[in-house]
Amino acid sequence: MLTKYIRVKTKGNSDIIDITPQLGKILEDEKIDDGIIFLSVIGSTAALTTMEYEGGLVKDLKDTFEALLPYRDDYAHNSTWSDDNGHSHLRSAFIKTNFFISVTDGKLDLGAWQQVVLIDFDTKVRDRKIVAKIIT
Repeated sequence: MLTKYIRVKTKGNSDIIDITPQLGKILEDEKIDDGIIFLSVIGSTAALTTMEYEGGLVKDLKDTFEALLPYRDDYAHNSTWSDDNGHSHLRSAFIKTNFFISVTDGKLDLGAWQQVVLIDFDTKVRDRKIVAKIIT
């Protein structure tokens, strides 16, 4: 098993970042032909998923998060820690912090318009660390 890390500086507030190029570079540098990558973002206020990474859909996804799990100050978590990121934890739990992606012939098994994205739900700038465990 091979372990690699991707580090990303985020803006918070549902910042969505395409990490597909970094994953492709890992595959290229490590000469991974076939295998499985397990991705995990460290932290409980971020998430990983796939989507078509384009401006309209990025906006739509942010709007959907706000409609489903809005920012507000009356979450119990906010009272517990005198914080304002209860919604961030809920959004992360809803989407999840990890997933698997397969690799075939040196490429991520993604659709033509599908990218792997990190979403940072926290309310401030963060330095995020994503762990990539690669099994070949």
